[in-house]
Order: sequence, then structure tokens, then C-alpha cells
Amino acid sequence: MKVNSLQIEIDGIDKEILRDLMEDARKPILQIANKIGISGAAIHQRLRKLEEAGVISGSKFVLNNKVLGYKTMAFVGIYLDKASSNSETVRELRKIPEVIECHYTTGNWSILVKIICKDNEHLMQMLNKKIQPIEGVSRTETFISLEQQIERQIQL
Repeated sequence: MKVNSLQIEIDGIDKEILRDLMEDARKPILQIANKIGISGAAIHQRLRKLEEAGVISGSKFVLNNKVLGYKTMAFVGIYLDKASSNSETVRELRKIPEVIECHYTTGNWSILVKIICKDNEHLMQMLNKKIQPIEGVSRTETFISLEQQIERQIQL
């Protein structure tokens, strides 16, 4: 791994380790080590350096929202009455568990959020009782996702 002032260049071994762990973060380090032909300790060292460099920002379990009863996914564009309302609006959006992503954007909206709900009625309640009443929100525009067709990370 090389570090320059703007970005990090990772070598083929780092890429192979990362590909394996992106596919299954619970894959045993020794299994990856045997596959690549280096020691488990070397893999641990490389992973520690990748974490320190900020290439890896953690690991997590991915929950299946539909199995948990959240069958509606929507994107909500939020128009603010003024740009200075952004910080307070985001602070309030953080309090809504159904908001799973929040982006400060260019274009028509100031904020774009990704929200998961149990159904359309739940979505309507989230919009009418939780999001639209936030001080600074002037209006919203909602797009319901019919099907997520691609979900991935950057390829190495």
C-alpha cells in the first residue's frame, strides 16, 4: 500500500483481501491467508494499515428490511425554506429511525433522504407527522422505490 497526499494506492494482495472480506466479512483470516499464500499475521497487519489509512471504516451486518417487515423504501427530496435550516433539519431527521440515509444535495432539494417503512400508510405517517412538521422544511417530494436492482460497493 502506497500513501500519497491525495489518495491511497493498494496493491494486489490488499485488493484480494478486501474482495474476500467484502464478499463475506466473517470469512476466517486463515482461510484468506491460505488462499493468497501469506500468513494470517501478515493479513492482520495489512488490515490494520488499511484501517489506519481510512480505506476500511468498519464492518457491519446487513439486515434484510423486508424480513423485518419494512416493505416500502422511498426517497424523499426535502425543500428547505432557507439553507441555514440544514443543520437543525438534519439533527431532527437523525431522530427518525426510518431515515436510513441523508444527503446534502445540489439541485432542487436541499436534502435527499432514504427512508424505509412498513407500508405506504406508514410512509404517509412519516411524511405528514415526522418529516414535514420539522421547522425549516417547506415541502417534500417523494419517490417510492418499486425494486432495488443494484446494490454494491466500489469494485477493486
